[in-house]
Amino acid sequence: MFSGLSKIIKNFLPKQLFYRGLLIVALPIIILQITISIVFFDSLWIKTNKGMTRALAAEIKTFIDAYDNDETNKDFVIVLFKNHLELNIKYEKNKLLPKKFDERWFSPIDRSLRRELKSKNLDYWFDTTSYKQLVDLRVKYKEGYFQFFVPRERLTSTSARLFALWITVPAILMITIAIIFLKNQTRPIIKLAKASEKFGRGEDIEEFRPSGALEIRQAGYEFDRMRKRILRHLNQRSEMLSGISHDLRTPLTRIKLQLAFIKEKDISKKLSEDVNEMEKMLNEYLLFASSGAKEKTENFDLAELIDLTIKRYDNSNISFTGEKGINFSGRKNLIQRCINNLIDNSVKYGKKINVKIEKLKNNSIIIVEDDGPGIPESEYENVFKPFYKIDKSRADSKSSVGLGLSITSDIVKSHGGNVDLSKSEIGGLRVRISLPS
Repeated sequence: MFSGLSKIIKNFLPKQLFYRGLLIVALPIIILQITISIVFFDSLWIKTNKGMTRALAAEIKTFIDAYDNDETNKDFVIVLFKNHLELNIKYEKNKLLPKKFDERWFSPIDRSLRRELKSKNLDYWFDTTSYKQLVDLRVKYKEGYFQFFVPRERLTSTSARLFALWITVPAILMITIAIIFLKNQTRPIIKLAKASEKFGRGEDIEEFRPSGALEIRQAGYEFDRMRKRILRHLNQRSEMLSGISHDLRTPLTRIKLQLAFIKEKDISKKLSEDVNEMEKMLNEYLLFASSGAKEKTENFDLAELIDLTIKRYDNSNISFTGEKGINFSGRKNLIQRCINNLIDNSVKYGKKINVKIEKLKNNSIIIVEDDGPGIPESEYENVFKPFYKIDKSRADSKSSVGLGLSITSDIVKSHGGNVDLSKSEIGGLRVRISLPS
């Protein structure tokens, strides 16, 4: 039960750290202000108004009794109450009380006045809205009624407005200070997150300077150390592969020269094929080693790049559909190499190749599909591993070392995207690339 309730509460809580921190700061302040306000209105303001209204009802009752008992000078009683109690009184003879009565149950003044007049057994009518500073109160007397114009300040205390002002302004001031403070505290976290995102996409990051609280600075320092270790490891790997591949070219060149002097052509031909295969492997190793090379990020038209890449093949079996004007920020040469690898595979194993590109809300989708033999679904994850080959479905396995899809996956993931494989609608393999806009 509690776990279900916890999930419901989490759905209503804000997701961002800034708003969660603001909620932690602002919620107690708001609850405290509401509690103080309720206590104030219940124990002070409402009771004060109740006492003031009760006194007014008592004065009206006293006036009616005095007016009723004084048979000699009734006007003197009216003047007396007007001068000393600020009650402007007028007797309307042979008139009835208005029947229309707006009972505003939400108004504390109206509720209190109604309750006290009823307790004095008076037949009344009043209006608290027509005049800004006065309350029109009428009480039935014999064949007519008395009309009292009572100052509003005699029914309610003005301290409520001052109290609301003094309780609201400090709360707003405290929440404003909290917002500024939380902004300054969350800014280093956002900066660290953006730096991590850029590094994850393989982009160059300027010297990262951690800031903020001690824990945030520590996380920033650790990220910077991890970034430098990863870069050092990648550089060592690339240099090692490049060095090995470069050093092997020299003996291969000598072997080629020696093969030229062999008189037996059959042996020479077989050895030459092996040498050519080794040279092709070295070229693919170098290509794999340079796939993580540092290149500057630039903005370019993704659809135009794919169109130019396809035109270089000069192959009428390759079709391209998609509108131009899909801007993308990334490393242009790496994206072109990725498209080349996919088209090379499709040309090698299929005859008909369809290339599509479309722009979604947050992603650009590239689809390359062919009518070749395809790849078994059980091998979808394995083909992205370096140097992995599927001999059963790829008869020409000697012409490749199994780095094409691995390089493609590395390039796409370095740009924050994903590569998915599936069955093509035309019978072969369908490669779907999703790149963030």
